[in-house]
Amino acid sequence: MGNEKKVSVKEKILLTAHDLFYSTGFRATGVDKIIKQAKVTKVTFYRHYPSKNLLILAYLHYRHDIWINWFRHTLSSKLDESKKPLIALSETLDEWFRCATFRGCAFINATAEAESEDIAQEIKVICRNHKCEVEQTVASLISVIEKGLAREIMMLIDGAIIHAQMGMEADEVTDRLKKGLERLLSGT
Repeated sequence: MGNEKKVSVKEKILLTAHDLFYSTGFRATGVDKIIKQAKVTKVTFYRHYPSKNLLILAYLHYRHDIWINWFRHTLSSKLDESKKPLIALSETLDEWFRCATFRGCAFINATAEAESEDIAQEIKVICRNHKCEVEQTVASLISVIEKGLAREIMMLIDGAIIHAQMGMEADEVTDRLKKGLERLLSGT
């Protein structure tokens, strides 16, 4: 009971927005809904986030931090289990695809949803930075830097994410991803 972490009001708003933005998108999520679910007043909300756009950017930074940490930890754990790199990568993504809350890549979704030119540009920068960090993680953990194939692997990963989001069975997505990775890395 004494180990409960006290969450600041700002963090409470961000966590609420995170759940809503990821599950329904930020276009479909109004500020009033966030305020109601976070159980804060409008004044409190706007004191911490003067605009919805600033909250969207904070959400993307937060989402990046939690997702990349999960990805690195899960991938490393699977590699520590003496799994081959391609199997570890495929199983890591498969685990994500099977999450009850899976709704695809928050960064691909955000890029598609960006409404105004000013925030669209900032969103694209955050998304590219996220994808670059994922690419670097994949490259370092499965030793493909020297083969220069990390970007191609990312294209396969993003395709798998989109297919899983569209409702293709996780087994089929993972199987096709493994086959694509094997072909790419074998040069056939």
